[in-house]
Amino acid sequence: MALVKPFRAVRPKKEFAREVASFPYDVLDREEGRAIVRDNPLNFLRVEKSEVDVPNEIPDDDPRVFARARENLQNLIRDGVLFQEDRPCFYVYRQKDAGREQYGLVGCVSVAEYESGLIKKHELTRVDKENERVNHIDATGAQTGLVFLLYRSREEIDRIVSAVIRGVPEYDFTTADGVSHTAWVVGDGAVIEALEREFSKVECLYIADGHHRAASASSVARMRRGRNPAHNGTEEYNYFAATLFPHEQLRIMDYNRAVRDLQGMTPEAFIEKVGEAFVLSRGFPERSPSRPHRFGMYIGGTWYRLDARPELYEKAGLIGRLDVSILQDHLLGPILGIRDPRTDERIKFIGGVRGMDELERMVDEQGYAVAFSLCPPGISELIGIADAGMIMPPKSTWFEPKLRSGLFVHLID
Repeated sequence: MALVKPFRAVRPKKEFAREVASFPYDVLDREEGRAIVRDNPLNFLRVEKSEVDVPNEIPDDDPRVFARARENLQNLIRDGVLFQEDRPCFYVYRQKDAGREQYGLVGCVSVAEYESGLIKKHELTRVDKENERVNHIDATGAQTGLVFLLYRSREEIDRIVSAVIRGVPEYDFTTADGVSHTAWVVGDGAVIEALEREFSKVECLYIADGHHRAASASSVARMRRGRNPAHNGTEEYNYFAATLFPHEQLRIMDYNRAVRDLQGMTPEAFIEKVGEAFVLSRGFPERSPSRPHRFGMYIGGTWYRLDARPELYEKAGLIGRLDVSILQDHLLGPILGIRDPRTDERIKFIGGVRGMDELERMVDEQGYAVAFSLCPPGISELIGIADAGMIMPPKSTWFEPKLRSGLFVHLID
């Protein structure tokens, strides 16, 4: 079963929702975030990514950064920009982007179910990134962003959500990137009970995005259990805030790569080497592959199409058949020497929302030697790998649109 429960969210008053809503902390660097809050001081990045409010010489993991996050959150509440709901509620959160829309339920899920594997993951976390979020949650006493979860679609949950959205939304605004965000408050006790009952029939949940948030919430819960001699399991730190989407509404976007150098090879020698593992064709006007096992490669102002030879994947398992694995195992690793893409600073990952022009810009203007475009995996592949207890290679999935932070904050103090 999936335990999904309402909570007393800290959220913006209607008139401030658009200004408060921010990108997640991990999709912007410090300078990009600082530019946003300079133009909009109410933007929640001042809490979610509070290093934007401290001098550059203070590192991101300095305790003063987390103290500033707590101060900024308290100031937004004190100034009446944010308030806490007077009763536990669910929220339906709709995002519309480029003709697509997805409807998620915002609520809290169980840390214990995450730790037992009922909330399944498909990525590893990095210790440094996890520790940063642990310190942020512990210092602020809040989970300031939502974990992006998916579940196998259920008709009865869809029916309840469809009834909710016939009502008047609490928030309805469009952000500068063209994404529409609409939210409805679910405060009716009968509807809340119906949602809890239907989710109890869901066998398991899957993390789509937010592995570090989930892992950090678990770490903070363990810390607080150890510090609380009266712990009884009902405390708010035993849960983390999430948005749960039916799998049929979601899509995974491509997660592309750029590499700084050619491992000492000339472009001609590199291209020849690539041609030994892949069927290589000069000229690829589409730039982005439309089917699995095909890749785009941009080098020296020219696009090439790469088709993986069948022997590279026909006998491979679930992980080995993924395009990210084929590229890593047969090109990035053996040819370019990228042995651990999680830590190698020569490789950069580019979410598909930035488009193929961004790959060209990185090669033409940013000093990268070569860029690769990939076909994304499907939702069914993600679910199958998570069900098998396997882990996808780093940076395999990019979900878009991103959940905005600041709209639904979960206090754990």
